[in-house]
Amino acid sequence: MKSRIIAAVILAMVFTSSVRANEIYKFDQSRSRIGFSVHQFLGTTNGKFTKFDGKIDIDRDHPENSSVTARIDVRSIDTGIVKRDNHLRSAEFFNAEKYPEITFKSRSVKQTGAQAGDIVGDLTMHGVTKAITLHVKLVTSPNDTKQTRWAVTTDALKRHDFNLMFSQSAETMSGISQTVAIDIEIEATRAQ
Repeated sequence: MKSRIIAAVILAMVFTSSVRANEIYKFDQSRSRIGFSVHQFLGTTNGKFTKFDGKIDIDRDHPENSSVTARIDVRSIDTGIVKRDNHLRSAEFFNAEKYPEITFKSRSVKQTGAQAGDIVGDLTMHGVTKAITLHVKLVTSPNDTKQTRWAVTTDALKRHDFNLMFSQSAETMSGISQTVAIDIEIEATRAQ
């Protein structure tokens, strides 16, 4: 009887040690960038969000079981001009008081290359949720299990899809494009 119990314990230990747990990585805000650019009449306005967090859950054996979540503090918008940033936070545009966060939650992950993939998920901004696809490319070594760095691109977002519009006269006079290009690079550190 004892030999059966010992054998069962050894089998359980062997089985559980061969199953690899997912790796959890947390965004490193100081080494990451969530930026955007919008074309206007005579140039381009570049901006970024300075406060955000997120988590990457990586399943190395089955990448399709991986996931990503992110949260951005809308009040942290920074275009380099304080007056413009305050206007963007106001009820006329982002309405940061009512909609303080932009969130992303993945639905599916598909590996498209040795160090690349597509992440389809729900982007919620200004009270509107839309499905988008993030195209990600691993910048660090795939063997690094302490840190991971990803370059992220997506199709340009349309402001009107998220009800992010100024008054008609302001839209006409400013010449602000409807499309917003996204520029993201995320470095994340493995959680202990």
